[in-house]
Amino acid sequence: MTDTIDVLEDGKPLSYGFADLMHYHGFGFPGGVAHAFKAMQRALPLISPEGPPERREISIRTAFRGPGGRDAFEIVTRCLTEGRYTVDPALDRPERGDILQRYVFEFTYRERTVTVQLREGHVREEFIRLGQKQGRTADEEERLTYLKQEMADRLLAAPAEQIYEEA
Repeated sequence: MTDTIDVLEDGKPLSYGFADLMHYHGFGFPGGVAHAFKAMQRALPLISPEGPPERREISIRTAFRGPGGRDAFEIVTRCLTEGRYTVDPALDRPERGDILQRYVFEFTYRERTVTVQLREGHVREEFIRLGQKQGRTADEEERLTYLKQEMADRLLAAPAEQIYEEA
């Protein structure tokens, strides 16, 4: 299992570990950063099977609205800054239920597009419900912070293929 995301910039290799993405993002949403990390690990070899893609040629469309994911995609691809990142509610998959519906990522590189979606069992219902709750108490905020990190740790411990599948 690789612990990096490898891309090129003008033919020169760049490699990003999870810690690199977290240094850019900060501490707020480690679970979202981990989801983006695993989605990229799964999708980039599919859209560029011959080797690492040129980072500035990758476009991302997603139903995922979280800032951790957005920041992770930005540091690796510069897609937000350069207008190649779109949050598109049309990608929601309500038939997959509240927990899975927004974990959908479409990557395009040159002439190839691939969509990956989260497999079941990687996001806890408690996390979704607590994250959606308005007016959380201090104890609930502490629990949510714990759940974010716990999810990130679980995601990082598994290969991307076990977390995300081609849709």
